[in-house]
Amino acid sequence: MVLFTALIRVLHARFHSPVDIVTSGPWSEPLLRGQPGVGEIMSLRSRKTPYWLSADQRRVVRRLRERGVGPTWFCDAGDAARHLLERAGIPEEFIVDVRDHSLLPGEHATEQWRRLAQVTPVAIAAPSGAGVIAAAVTTVGAPAAELRDTDLAAVTPGCHLDVSERQRSDLEAWLRARGLSATPLILIQVGNKRTMRRGLRRLAVNNKYWPNERWAEVLRHVRLQHPDHAIVMLGTGPEYELNQEVAALADIARVYNAADDLPVPRLVALLERAAGLITVDSGPAHAAAAVGCPLVVLFGKALPSLYRPWGTAGADVKVLCGRMAGEPEMLGIESSSVIAAWSNLRLRERDA
Repeated sequence: MVLFTALIRVLHARFHSPVDIVTSGPWSEPLLRGQPGVGEIMSLRSRKTPYWLSADQRRVVRRLRERGVGPTWFCDAGDAARHLLERAGIPEEFIVDVRDHSLLPGEHATEQWRRLAQVTPVAIAAPSGAGVIAAAVTTVGAPAAELRDTDLAAVTPGCHLDVSERQRSDLEAWLRARGLSATPLILIQVGNKRTMRRGLRRLAVNNKYWPNERWAEVLRHVRLQHPDHAIVMLGTGPEYELNQEVAALADIARVYNAADDLPVPRLVALLERAAGLITVDSGPAHAAAAVGCPLVVLFGKALPSLYRPWGTAGADVKVLCGRMAGEPEMLGIESSSVIAAWSNLRLRERDA
């Protein structure tokens, strides 16, 4: 969803109208609400639930019908949500489907979204009408003039997230309650949803797992290198216990486990505030780049050329990849490599 901001921003520049979003999952709405160019957000709990069992799907279809027909960008790689457009009465000639515009060799995901946003549906090849929608599942827009070169030049490539004063105030109160208001911060993201699946963390499906012992070694180095910084461990509720295990192994002072108290808006504000982040390939990695937080990111099987964090603020990003038995593998990354990358990272100054 952070990567998706690259498409939203170009559509907004092109149509000069807010982009409405149809999406699924619990993170999209709190992440995108109030972001530049974002209009109404229509959420689905599931794209795969049978239509007659899903009140959310029926509600979204009613809303799309009320909006009327307009250019639509379908951005899902599967068919699960495609029937919603048909039920809403949106003809094929108004739809730009990402599956008709394959990724180019070496292209970054944000570049693909940026390119897709410049495609014009057949039905509106000539200017007409008004209004716009965008989404992780679908993007729908209203007819408007073609994107001018000057418009595109004003949209910096990469991901971007704004942080509101309300988010900053909430974060300040949160930090003050923990005695961290005046303290420089370093963030650590150990887990991800794959890490927390049932079973051993070293199972093949958990290809973003990096051993606790290596994390502990990295934390000890960070503490030695930055004695005045607080170390905050990020995550969601299920990752709290994992963070506790790593912190216990590190056995250093001033490590704060925040995995049970980080709603998305607060997380984004925290990333904007921090000096830097060390993380596995994850959503927080992309959000960090989108708000200008320098980071070291560990990749497993995902392609860095496709998913390297890329933000409009141009923060320093160090990407680490490992190999085992000739295959990409996060377990092939040594703790010494992470420490070296962190030592060479251009951290953000506190007042920035």
